[in-house]
Amino acid sequence: MRRFGDPVRPDVSYTHRPGVYAILPRDGALLLTHQLEPEPEFQLPGGGIDPGESPMRALHREVYEETGWRIGTPRRVGVYKRFAYMPEYDLWAEKICTIWMARPIRPMGPPTEPGHMALWTPAEAALELLANDGERAILAQILAAAPR
Repeated sequence: MRRFGDPVRPDVSYTHRPGVYAILPRDGALLLTHQLEPEPEFQLPGGGIDPGESPMRALHREVYEETGWRIGTPRRVGVYKRFAYMPEYDLWAEKICTIWMARPIRPMGPPTEPGHMALWTPAEAALELLANDGERAILAQILAAAPR
Protein backbone atom coordinates (compact mmCIF):
# COMPACT_ATOMS: atom_id res chain seq x y z
CA MET A 1 0.00 0.00 0.00
CA ARG A 2 1.38 3.40 -0.94
CA ARG A 3 2.08 5.79 1.91
CA PHE A 4 1.75 9.55 1.87
CA GLY A 5 1.96 12.32 4.44
CA ASP A 6 4.36 12.99 7.25
CA PRO A 7 7.13 10.51 8.06
CA VAL A 8 6.33 8.09 10.88
CA ARG A 9 7.56 9.42 14.20
CA PRO A 10 9.07 6.81 16.54
CA ASP A 11 8.06 8.87 19.60
CA VAL A 12 4.34 8.83 18.70
CA SER A 13 1.67 6.20 19.27
CA TYR A 14 -0.68 6.24 16.28
CA THR A 15 -4.38 5.37 16.38
CA HIS A 16 -5.68 3.26 13.48
CA ARG A 17 -8.25 5.42 11.65
CA PRO A 18 -9.95 4.01 8.53
CA GLY A 19 -11.74 6.48 6.28
CA VAL A 20 -13.61 6.72 2.99
CA TYR A 21 -13.42 9.48 0.37
CA ALA A 22 -15.22 10.08 -2.92
CA ILE A 23 -14.28 11.24 -6.40
CA LEU A 24 -17.55 12.67 -7.73
CA PRO A 25 -17.42 13.49 -11.48
CA ARG A 26 -20.14 15.20 -13.49
CA ASP A 27 -19.89 16.88 -16.89
CA GLY A 28 -16.09 17.25 -16.74
CA ALA A 29 -16.09 18.68 -13.21
CA LEU A 30 -15.59 17.21 -9.74
CA LEU A 31 -17.54 17.95 -6.59
CA LEU A 32 -15.06 18.92 -3.87
CA THR A 33 -15.44 20.22 -0.36
CA HIS A 34 -13.64 23.22 1.08
CA GLN A 35 -12.98 22.85 4.81
CA LEU A 36 -12.23 26.01 6.77
CA GLU A 37 -10.64 24.45 9.89
CA PRO A 38 -8.22 23.42 11.23
CA GLU A 39 -6.63 24.87 8.06
CA PRO A 40 -8.53 26.06 4.97
CA GLU A 41 -8.15 23.41 2.29
CA PHE A 42 -9.85 21.66 -0.60
CA GLN A 43 -10.53 17.95 -0.14
CA LEU A 44 -12.34 15.01 -1.62
CA PRO A 45 -15.55 14.65 0.39
CA GLY A 46 -15.21 11.97 3.03
CA GLY A 47 -13.91 11.14 6.45
CA GLY A 48 -13.59 8.60 9.19
CA ILE A 49 -15.67 5.46 9.60
CA ASP A 50 -17.49 5.54 12.94
CA PRO A 51 -17.30 2.49 15.25
CA GLY A 52 -19.83 -0.11 14.10
CA GLU A 53 -20.46 1.70 10.82
CA SER A 54 -19.91 0.02 7.45
CA PRO A 55 -17.56 1.71 4.97
CA MET A 56 -20.43 2.13 2.48
CA ARG A 57 -22.69 3.78 5.06
CA ALA A 58 -19.82 6.05 6.10
CA LEU A 59 -19.19 7.05 2.48
CA HIS A 60 -22.82 8.08 1.94
CA ARG A 61 -22.97 9.89 5.30
CA GLU A 62 -19.68 11.77 4.87
CA VAL A 63 -20.44 12.90 1.30
CA TYR A 64 -23.86 14.14 2.40
CA GLU A 65 -22.49 15.94 5.47
CA GLU A 66 -19.71 17.68 3.53
CA THR A 67 -21.52 18.46 0.26
CA GLY A 68 -25.28 18.08 0.76
CA TRP A 69 -25.40 15.59 -2.14
CA ARG A 70 -26.72 12.04 -2.37
CA ILE A 71 -24.56 9.62 -4.38
CA GLY A 72 -25.03 6.38 -6.29
CA THR A 73 -23.10 3.48 -7.84
CA PRO A 74 -19.89 3.76 -5.78
CA ARG A 75 -16.92 1.63 -6.80
CA ARG A 76 -13.57 1.39 -5.07
CA VAL A 77 -10.71 2.92 -7.08
CA GLY A 78 -7.79 3.09 -4.66
CA VAL A 79 -6.38 3.00 -1.15
CA TYR A 80 -3.39 4.53 0.60
CA LYS A 81 -1.96 4.97 4.08
CA ARG A 82 -1.16 8.28 5.69
CA PHE A 83 0.34 9.15 9.07
CA ALA A 84 -0.86 12.53 10.30
CA TYR A 85 -1.71 14.64 13.30
CA MET A 86 -5.41 15.53 13.44
CA PRO A 87 -5.63 18.73 15.53
CA GLU A 88 -9.44 18.74 15.56
CA TYR A 89 -9.28 15.46 17.54
CA ASP A 90 -5.86 16.00 19.18
CA LEU A 91 -4.94 12.63 17.68
CA TRP A 92 -1.98 11.09 15.88
CA ALA A 93 -3.54 8.79 13.28
CA GLU A 94 -2.49 6.01 10.98
CA LYS A 95 -5.13 6.70 8.35
CA ILE A 96 -6.16 4.02 5.86
CA CYS A 97 -7.88 6.06 3.15
CA THR A 98 -10.11 4.20 0.69
CA ILE A 99 -11.11 6.20 -2.38
CA TRP A 100 -14.37 5.53 -4.19
CA MET A 101 -15.71 6.83 -7.50
CA ALA A 102 -19.44 7.58 -7.35
CA ARG A 103 -22.12 9.46 -9.25
CA PRO A 104 -23.47 12.59 -7.62
CA ILE A 105 -27.22 11.99 -7.88
CA ARG A 106 -29.03 14.90 -6.27
CA PRO A 107 -28.32 17.92 -4.09
CA MET A 108 -30.38 17.83 -0.90
CA GLY A 109 -29.29 21.20 0.47
CA PRO A 110 -26.13 22.82 1.79
CA PRO A 111 -23.51 20.80 3.67
CA THR A 112 -24.61 19.93 7.20
CA GLU A 113 -21.07 19.79 8.60
CA PRO A 114 -20.01 23.22 9.92
CA GLY A 115 -17.15 24.90 8.09
CA HIS A 116 -17.63 22.99 4.82
CA MET A 117 -18.61 24.34 1.43
CA ALA A 118 -19.30 22.21 -1.65
CA LEU A 119 -18.05 23.38 -5.03
CA TRP A 120 -17.71 22.11 -8.57
CA THR A 121 -14.30 22.50 -10.16
CA PRO A 122 -12.87 21.34 -13.49
CA ALA A 123 -11.29 17.91 -13.00
CA GLU A 124 -7.79 19.03 -14.00
CA ALA A 125 -7.96 22.03 -11.63
CA ALA A 126 -8.79 19.68 -8.76
CA LEU A 127 -5.29 18.23 -9.03
CA GLU A 128 -3.90 21.64 -8.15
CA LEU A 129 -6.47 22.41 -5.44
CA LEU A 130 -6.47 19.21 -3.38
CA ALA A 131 -4.36 19.62 -0.26
CA ASN A 132 -3.71 15.90 0.28
CA ASP A 133 -0.99 14.28 -1.83
CA GLY A 134 -2.61 10.83 -1.57
CA GLU A 135 -5.89 12.17 -2.97
CA ARG A 136 -3.98 13.93 -5.76
CA ALA A 137 -2.06 10.77 -6.68
CA ILE A 138 -5.17 8.61 -7.01
CA LEU A 139 -7.08 11.32 -8.87
CA ALA A 140 -4.15 11.71 -11.28
CA GLN A 141 -4.27 7.96 -12.01
CA ILE A 142 -8.03 8.14 -12.66
CA LEU A 143 -7.71 11.15 -14.95
CA ALA A 144 -4.80 9.59 -16.87
CA ALA A 145 -6.86 6.44 -17.51
CA ALA A 146 -10.02 8.31 -18.57
CA PRO A 147 -10.88 8.31 -22.29
CA ARG A 148 -10.40 11.68 -23.92
